[in-house]
Amino acid sequence: MTAKKGAPSGVVDLLRLFIVLFCAGVGYQVAQHLDDTKSVLGPFNGVAVGVIVGSGVGYVAGGVLSRTAITVVGRTEQSLRQVSAEQLVAGVFGAAMGALVGAGTTWWLFLVLAPVLAFPLFGFVVVVMAILGYRMGAVRREEMLRLFGTHAGMAPRPMATSALPRIVDTSVAIDGRILDVARVGFLHGTLLVPSPVLAELQGLADAGDDLRRAKGRRGLATLEALKREPGVNVEVLDDDVPAVPEVDAKLVRLCLDRELPLLTLDTNLAKVAALAGVHVMNMHGLALALRPPVSAGDDVMVHLLRPGKEAGQAVGYLDDGTMVVAERSREHIGEEVTVRVTSVLTTANGRLVFGQPLAPPRGLHAARVSGGRP
Repeated sequence: MTAKKGAPSGVVDLLRLFIVLFCAGVGYQVAQHLDDTKSVLGPFNGVAVGVIVGSGVGYVAGGVLSRTAITVVGRTEQSLRQVSAEQLVAGVFGAAMGALVGAGTTWWLFLVLAPVLAFPLFGFVVVVMAILGYRMGAVRREEMLRLFGTHAGMAPRPMATSALPRIVDTSVAIDGRILDVARVGFLHGTLLVPSPVLAELQGLADAGDDLRRAKGRRGLATLEALKREPGVNVEVLDDDVPAVPEVDAKLVRLCLDRELPLLTLDTNLAKVAALAGVHVMNMHGLALALRPPVSAGDDVMVHLLRPGKEAGQAVGYLDDGTMVVAERSREHIGEEVTVRVTSVLTTANGRLVFGQPLAPPRGLHAARVSGGRP
């Protein structure tokens, strides 16, 4: 019988050899214990017979045990393919801790019980605690790797940007849309408002110009409303950089010193911070990413599929599923027409694009009417 697929051809024979040697040693020990030196089988005494019998038992049992071990290894390999390296390492650390805790709480059993009774209980508790430790380590792998990863020579795993506190720029507070982003659940965690930003907002709120005063008050009101939002923790960062005079430069310096991302709507500040090595979360980029696929004045090619609700309307869809309502196009149902977008309406069910069909070239229209070529 051959070894399981994926195992080297000599592994089963090597494992069997170890088991044969072990069983031969057991036979030798048993024969010596009986102290039988007389001839038992021809020229063989009791010790030789014990070695021979042990080897035979080991050869038979070794074939079964070695193939079973190869099968178990193969199944373990299949199950571990879905486990990440971090989860596996953290689980091993957790299992070691669990085994140590189990051994430390049950060693006293050997003082009050006989070894034949104490060892099974000791082994049971140690194995159960090791399994519990492995599962806890795999579940809390981030904390486990931070505790033991550096001691084991592993580089610390970087935290996700969404889990880090973010330093808020003045432009974000003045804009006010951050409040809507937080309310729909796309922004959570800790927001750090540096003292220079608060000072700048207060200066705007106390300005003599009505427009600047309105901006400052809106920024302060936005921060106050953010503090009441669940899942958002607004904290004032008292750190200052006296050597740096400008607020934008202070923000970049604070982000670099604390290794935190910058949340801003100022495109120029975002570029400068990115060049300095700061991770920038530009809300203006988020707004561009979520803008409608088409806007008023764009020309789109759409295949009209069915009539619309109003007279003369025809309905088609863009590649992303956006519905396009073309006016005065019912006679073109089943055709691809070019529609110039007149308006885009956002509803609870998605976007609606309204447009007018572009008139075909005069020569092409005449050819269609006469049935000839243009």
